[in-house]
Amino acid sequence: MDNTEEIAAGAAVRLAGARKAYGDVRAVDGIDLTIAPGEVVALLGPNGAGKSTTVDLILGLGRPDGGTVSVFGREPADAVRDGMIGAMLQSGTLLDDLTVRETVGLVGKLHRRSMPLAEALRRAGIEEIADRRAAKLSGGQKQRVRFAVALVADPDLLVLDEPTAAMDVGARREFWKSMHAFTETGRTVLFATHYLEEAEEFADRVVLMRSGRVVADGSVAQVRALAGGRTIRAVLPGASEGMLTALPAVTDFELRGDRISLSSTDSDTTLRALLNAAPAAHDIEIGAVGLEGAFLSLTSDEPEEALR
Repeated sequence: MDNTEEIAAGAAVRLAGARKAYGDVRAVDGIDLTIAPGEVVALLGPNGAGKSTTVDLILGLGRPDGGTVSVFGREPADAVRDGMIGAMLQSGTLLDDLTVRETVGLVGKLHRRSMPLAEALRRAGIEEIADRRAAKLSGGQKQRVRFAVALVADPDLLVLDEPTAAMDVGARREFWKSMHAFTETGRTVLFATHYLEEAEEFADRVVLMRSGRVVADGSVAQVRALAGGRTIRAVLPGASEGMLTALPAVTDFELRGDRISLSSTDSDTTLRALLNAAPAAHDIEIGAVGLEGAFLSLTSDEPEEALR
């Protein structure tokens, strides 16, 4: 058995040729994806890319039309019943009349194996609001309660859908601090997010989806490299969109006052042309394309062959 087969055999999550359609829409179109135990994986993609359907298949909320989906070698629904999967979904509704303590405690009692209630509240950072009713919680506080609900089963796999939506900067920082503590125990995490900086900072691996398919899969550095090119930043007095559009090898640009940011497939050529057209440009910086640039490049409407 080679290394790939060994990883697949002991995979936390394994999708092989998974397909799911809704009418004429192929939401998931032949995905092959293996997540090893202990990995922290960010699932990214534009709206309609198939992320939510993929998550539903992993959670057993839907069955694939073709291919297979397994979690720790089991059917997803069986893994959920055994408390192996904890899920934090944006659509999860809390009962307004129950307190936070009652809500998390109730879910904990539904599982054969669960962590102590006090520990779940502490890990989610909601001890201070434990006796507050759900109807009195802010959006960010509700997200942290959903996190506690996902944690209380003491799962081996944690699936998070936009986990820090509605959280302020401080709450987001505390959330990821809690996540680090959770993943240090060797647990597996799969999270979908629109905050690309979170994926860049916290994920071991990034999976980019487009039109129901995986178009990039690797570390943040590997995904950046797939996009190619570099970013040029500078201060350019009197800059205009027309001037930037005319520069060679530029694939995208951003203009804020006198500050410009250019994405280029050939930074040397772009920079020479920029300095010829605007010698007053200064404070010039050249760097690798960030995850946001890679995301835009790899999930654009260009033919898929161009991305390989």
